[in-house]
Amino acid sequence: MKIFTAEQIRHWDQFTISSEPVSSIQLMERASEALAGWISENCKNYRKFTVFCGNGNNGGDGFAVARILYLKGFDVDVFIKDLKSKFSEDGAANFKKLRDFSGISVKEFKDIDQNNFDNKTVIIDALFGTGLSRNIEGEYKEIIDKLNARNNVKISVDLPSGLFADSILQEDSTVFKVDYTLSFQSWKKAFLHPETGPYAGKVIILNIDLNKEYASDTETNDFVIDDSVIEHIFKPRSEFSHKGTYGKVTLAAGSYGKIGAAVLSARAALKTGTGLTFTLAPKCGYEILQTSCPEAMFIEGGENHIHRFEIEKDSVAGIGPGLGTDTGTQKALIQFLKDYTKPLVLDADALNILAQDKENIKLIPEKSIITPHPKEFERLFGKQENSFQRLELARNKAKEFQIYIVLKDHHTQVVTPEGRVYYNITGNSGLAKGGSGDILTGIITSLVAQKYSEEQAAILGIWLHGKAADFAAEKYSRESMLPTDVINELGNVFKILEK
Repeated sequence: MKIFTAEQIRHWDQFTISSEPVSSIQLMERASEALAGWISENCKNYRKFTVFCGNGNNGGDGFAVARILYLKGFDVDVFIKDLKSKFSEDGAANFKKLRDFSGISVKEFKDIDQNNFDNKTVIIDALFGTGLSRNIEGEYKEIIDKLNARNNVKISVDLPSGLFADSILQEDSTVFKVDYTLSFQSWKKAFLHPETGPYAGKVIILNIDLNKEYASDTETNDFVIDDSVIEHIFKPRSEFSHKGTYGKVTLAAGSYGKIGAAVLSARAALKTGTGLTFTLAPKCGYEILQTSCPEAMFIEGGENHIHRFEIEKDSVAGIGPGLGTDTGTQKALIQFLKDYTKPLVLDADALNILAQDKENIKLIPEKSIITPHPKEFERLFGKQENSFQRLELARNKAKEFQIYIVLKDHHTQVVTPEGRVYYNITGNSGLAKGGSGDILTGIITSLVAQKYSEEQAAILGIWLHGKAADFAAEKYSRESMLPTDVINELGNVFKILEK
């Protein structure tokens, strides 16, 4: 799914209106029916709604939602800045329709303290939409602050008021913090970054049938990895195949005390479907690896640390999990990269070793995939003030070095050398445990070995990783799930894909 800017979304609305037999007020009604439909279906245990409406079209959506919910049998109150407020043309039309229903109370913001709605009342935010370009002040700031202090369930229409669709918040911003955001047609960047996403709560994308031609023809470099993206990438396993069909993987991982990282990475590669898997590890891990991963072959790379990088011929290399930064390992890795030209996957300590001298980054072969978490990215390329800036730096570095960067975060991003960014929306906070990144290295390396392109392997890999984590969280909880549980759920994810 493409991610469009606020400006592109406004153009999309206008293109739909000009290209199809629908007026702006009819499009607003279509959106409001989708909103009210979701709310009435998912808030059946609540009978009272309080809708806070601004003067623009977001407020117009709010007026229409209030009217439709009332007709569905809910109790509804509406709050506006004052009764003399002037609204946008479509907002005014829906406000007039609302006033025809005597059962809907319309009150001013200043009356909020006299309104005794209890915790069973759902608050709906329809104050500001994507058109906001400055910090909220005055009465709007005051009302949002008061509502944020309440424990009611809160829902925003399209975008939490005070949030900008495409950029970081300004300092000391006032933002409506909600439990759910019901947005239209496509994701917005603000939902996907750690500084802004928490304000939106759980994001629900509602299809309001905006023009498909516009969506197809309008260019963007930002995408969400949804089911349609994965369906185009995934290749079902052929009945007429053998182990050679699915490639070889060599995972250079582990050091004394960190052999578990090699085990996790190898098991993830095996579960992802590699034809042949080799673990290049120190001798101290031999018994552990052969016992825990009998399907993987062992290559000795040293005594307690890897001092020899002997990658199996015609295999795809994944290097880094639990590697350590022993002096001998550092020298051996740098020398290996000076002589190695094939794309590979680099993670964890492999990246930390490269970060010790910025000139080493030039040794990464073109089309390789690196998988840094924010701190590892900072060591490699420098500190940035926020995740928006970090992502733009990642675009520049992916292009400069012609590599793929898997920027790990709550919504992990795949950044391509061409400047495209793919945001992942599977996964959960249960992955915030040591070992989760080791699994991802094994998954992505396995997919490259199976002849997925580097871009496809990175996209499919982070989706698989997150989807398996969602299954594990459902079964064990986010607190109790382990990286091994994520590996064990990969099979259930593939069952879904094969169907």
